[in-house]
Amino acid sequence: MAAVTGPDFIALQVRDLAASAAFYEQRLGLRRAPVSPPRAVVFATTPTAFAVREPLPGVDLDAAVPRPGLGVAVWLHTDDAQELHDSLAGAGVPVLAEPVDGPFGRTFTFADPDGYAITVHDRT
Repeated sequence: MAAVTGPDFIALQVRDLAASAAFYEQRLGLRRAPVSPPRAVVFATTPTAFAVREPLPGVDLDAAVPRPGLGVAVWLHTDDAQELHDSLAGAGVPVLAEPVDGPFGRTFTFADPDGYAITVHDRT
């Protein structure tokens, strides 16, 4: 039997591809991968690729209540969660959970432009 070795690619379906890609580049400092498939932007993240993409046929993000991705946890790593929190909060990005210290270091959760809850931590 073939074994699954773990997550290999994470993509969020977004309303406005250009705006979402710009948010992740400008606010989080992600860099685009050299190649992306049509209707998507892949970022050069490790160990798992992260992307934003146009919605697949039949996906209505506006019908996702209370927000897209409810029940799915997306965590990103940073070298300084508090600094990133302060920058995002200062730019008016909605913070869903304020920074706390825990087993994954300093951790907080914000809402991206489409309302996805993104958690950031700084322990490697």
